[in-house]
This record gives sequence, C-alpha cells and structure tokens, in this order.
Amino acid sequence: MSQHWIADRLHQIDASGIRKVFDLAANLKDPVNLSIGQPHFDTPQPIKDALAEAVAAGHNGYSQTQGIAPLLEILQQHVDEAFGHSDRQVFITSGTSGGLMLALCSLVNPGDEVIVFDPWFVMYKHLVTLAGGKVVEIDTYPDFRIDLNQVRDAINDRTKAILCNSPANPTGYVAGAGELQELAKLAAEKDIALISDEIYRSYCFDGDFQSPARWNERTVVIDGFSKSHSMTGWRLGYMHGPSELMQQMLKLQQFTFVCAPHPVQWAGVAAWNVDVSEYVEEYRRKREFMISELRDDFEIEGGGGAFYLFPRAPWGTGTEFVTEAINNNLLIIPGNVFSPSDTHFRISYAAEDAVLERGVELLRHLARRGPK
Repeated sequence: MSQHWIADRLHQIDASGIRKVFDLAANLKDPVNLSIGQPHFDTPQPIKDALAEAVAAGHNGYSQTQGIAPLLEILQQHVDEAFGHSDRQVFITSGTSGGLMLALCSLVNPGDEVIVFDPWFVMYKHLVTLAGGKVVEIDTYPDFRIDLNQVRDAINDRTKAILCNSPANPTGYVAGAGELQELAKLAAEKDIALISDEIYRSYCFDGDFQSPARWNERTVVIDGFSKSHSMTGWRLGYMHGPSELMQQMLKLQQFTFVCAPHPVQWAGVAAWNVDVSEYVEEYRRKREFMISELRDDFEIEGGGGAFYLFPRAPWGTGTEFVTEAINNNLLIIPGNVFSPSDTHFRISYAAEDAVLERGVELLRHLARRGPK
C-alpha cells in the first residue's frame, strides 16, 4: 500500500505500548492474567434476559439518536436528583469511549490543548490527537493527587478542556471532594470545559463517590454500564451536561455512531434495577487482599477505587520488570503505556481469587529475587 494513503493523524497515534506487551505474551500457556481492564464476573442474568426479550420484540433497528425514552427518563431523573441543575441534559452513547470521542471532537479545535493527569487512561491522548489537539500532562506522581497549582500554571489561551478520571484507570486513585471542588471552580473561573470520566463511579471503597459536576454546572460527565454491570462488549454509555453542548454532540453522534445499540438500551433499563453492591464488596475484599500481600515488597499509592493497583517497580524500569514478569508467565501492563514515565506497572485484580493468589506469589518472588 502506498504510504501517502494513510492520514497524518494516524502516524501521530502510537499503538506500540500495548502491542509490545501482548506480543511478548502471545506464547504464554495459561498465564496468570492480571492485565484485563474489565470485570471478571459475567453480565447478570436479568440483563441478559432483557436483551433477549428486546431482540425477540423486534427492537433491532435504529433508535432515536439520543436513545430510547424509557432509559433516558431513568437517567435524566437520576441526574436531576443528583445535581439539581437547571440545564443538564442526558443522552445515550455507544459506550463511554464513544462519549469521550464525541466530547473531544465537539470541543477541541486543531492546536487546542487538553489537560490530562499523568498517568492517564490510554485512550485520552490518542483521542485528543484525533481531534487535532495536544495533551498537556500534569504529573501526579507519587501519590496521584491533583495539584491545583500545577493545573493553574498549565492553563494558557490554548487550553480548551481538562479531562478528569476518578476513580482512575490505571492507578485506582479516588480524588477527594476538596481536590475536585477546587478543580471544578478553576475550570469555571477560566471558562475551560471540564470533562469527568466517571465509568468507575460504582467502585469507591473508602468513601462516597464525588463528581466535580457538584461544583461546576457546565461539567461534562461521561458514564456507562460497562464496568458496574460487566457489559463492556455491549457498548452502552451515557453523557450529561449543558443542553447546548449536548445538542452539538448529538449532531456528531447522528453522523458517526448513529445511536447506541438499540436492544442493548432496553437491557440498560433492566440493568438500572440490578443491585451490583455484592460485586463492589467483592472487589473491596480483593483490593484488601492484594495490598496486604504486596505492601511489604512494593510501593503502592492510590487503590481507593476501580479495580487496579499501580505499584512502583521494585527494581529496573516498569518495562524491564513487566518483561521479566511475562517471562515468568505473569501478565501485567507496564506504566509507560499510561504515562511518559516508565517506573510503575498496572495490576488488575478483576480476577478469581486463585489467580490473584498465584499472582501475588509471583510478584513477591520477582521483587525479592531482583533483576537477572
């Protein structure tokens, strides 16, 4: 194929980080897999049943671009009760990734800057690039707290948005109410869009979830069912924010995703009434197990939510430690997939207890053995 066929924007997106990890892992037999960023439990049966019923009932064509009325009504009522804003409109997206793309492509002009907190979810940088923007990274190491002074110093006349994720992937860090309130007020003061990725909202282990939208009525919130209800492959998310902005994003959805998968939206109505608290408690217990087993050999900050830990590599770079882990049949993700720094690695404890037990044994062994 002729190279000039490929759009320049694609050459600015580097997929090599994750690819290298999985190339290394391709020949592993029955690996101890602590790399997967999705729940280990299956989709609850009532949600599966609702999907089957929706398909059988003929809900298989397009829905309205904004989503089906029964699901919109449920979500709008929830959002109104949570925030009480006079102008906050909900619509259904094709997953939170779809919502994130709509938000960035609706907000970011070529040359605009988007502030992200390092380490960040791997998709953020690449979707900003796709929109023609540039990420500005705010270093949050070693404790992953948001330093408002750093944010303020990073803002200039090209700054268009701040992208916040709490509970966070890859660190599991949960920002406190004070941090989020200050960030929200700064965004309002500077007239900068604040995008809050809240997909892990259900998984807060040490306190109640806080959204920066509490303190900034123009915050754009991205949420969904993927992580809370183990529906990652179903592509069901939602967004809410000021109606004028949501209408622009809906216009873009009409000409890209068209709508979220129609029968899945009916399953979402059922999902809203499924109690997932037992899964939250299970991950709380797994978090406690992992930290108690690893704290003597690893520096671990964050971990207050989601289902990730982001320890510092006990020797070598993050990549060197992960490479040796993979050589020992343990699959984890190096921190430089999520960051310019190569000092840490990500563990997902969304796995069966037996897998976690094998994993911590291997991690302790590698930490104590040191580099080969």
